[in-house]
Amino acid sequence: MTDTADRPEPDRIDGAPHPRHTPRLFGQQAAERAFLDAFAAGRLHHGWLITGPAGVGKATLAWAIARFLLATPMAPEAGLFGDVPAPDTLHIDFDHPVAHRVAALSDPGLFLLRRPYDDKAQRLRQQITVDEVRRLKSFFALSAADAGRRVVIVDCADEMTTSAANALLKLLEEPPANTTMLLVSHQPSRLLPTIRSRCRTLRLAPLVASDMARALDQAGANAGDAPEALAELAAGSVGAAIRLTAQGGLQRYAEMVTLYAGLPDLDRQRALKLAEAAAARGAQAQLEMMISLNDLLLSRLARFGAMGAAPGVEAAPGEAAMIARLAPDARRARVWAELAQSLGARLAHGRAVNLDPAALILDMVFSIRNTAAA
Repeated sequence: MTDTADRPEPDRIDGAPHPRHTPRLFGQQAAERAFLDAFAAGRLHHGWLITGPAGVGKATLAWAIARFLLATPMAPEAGLFGDVPAPDTLHIDFDHPVAHRVAALSDPGLFLLRRPYDDKAQRLRQQITVDEVRRLKSFFALSAADAGRRVVIVDCADEMTTSAANALLKLLEEPPANTTMLLVSHQPSRLLPTIRSRCRTLRLAPLVASDMARALDQAGANAGDAPEALAELAAGSVGAAIRLTAQGGLQRYAEMVTLYAGLPDLDRQRALKLAEAAAARGAQAQLEMMISLNDLLLSRLARFGAMGAAPGVEAAPGEAAMIARLAPDARRARVWAELAQSLGARLAHGRAVNLDPAALILDMVFSIRNTAAA
């Protein structure tokens, strides 16, 4: 299939190449091995549900599987029963003709199902519609002539409307011959139970710091001088790490830790500086990141306070001391957990009614200060 090159792609993270242009998958050897074992044993399931947190490589794995299947002959010319060694990697060289066609979205055996672009509104639609799923019938009809493998990537399956999900379910119930469907899902619990039951699941885990650094280097990003802290703050997600590095997230989180470390005493100048950064022109991304980082900070206060332990890796200098001071026991941990929930709702409401970003951040800071003083 083809696509318009100059349109935004819903399945690509800003600041990173699209997963189909990513040659290597890091840190997910278990999922890769599980697929290769099924392939080598002749138990290639027609539906695969690739799950895990956002940004850990699910789409990269799906595209690696697609290249592998489309570049691998349907049956070896010899050694069908063991004379030919089973493949030990999904990797297909990017100079391979199939890899070129997949990168260009022009391979006749590939169909990409994702949120479509609305030409009239000049923006991406918010969901995958049933009309997009119905296009699969045309794809199967056109690609059946060569009797080769066909691969469908759904990225991401969570974004399907109910009608689209039901239409896809029918294809999973009666899959066309030689077809493999790869469903990327960040939240599989949102999918129809019948879709989940008809797929084999590959679960991907958050990346450790070393794999994160290699993945960021491949994406053209830099893990900086604190790869362990970045991996901790991004929860092992390359996508989250790319956004954090692009927006100075590590530094911003460190500023928050410094600001809150002395609570209930508050450095008002630091608080104002933080609020001004969110209110600068074009700082919408900064505001969203600050709110997200603040929610993460409260979550870490609650989690490690309840555990009665310091974090194994600090996401910022002084974080362990801040947690020990503000969440010394399970009771205080519950207070921070409750604040995270109520403050999150209040911030969401403030953003919905377009309150001043600086006022939102100051409200956030003073809510935390008041809780620490209570």
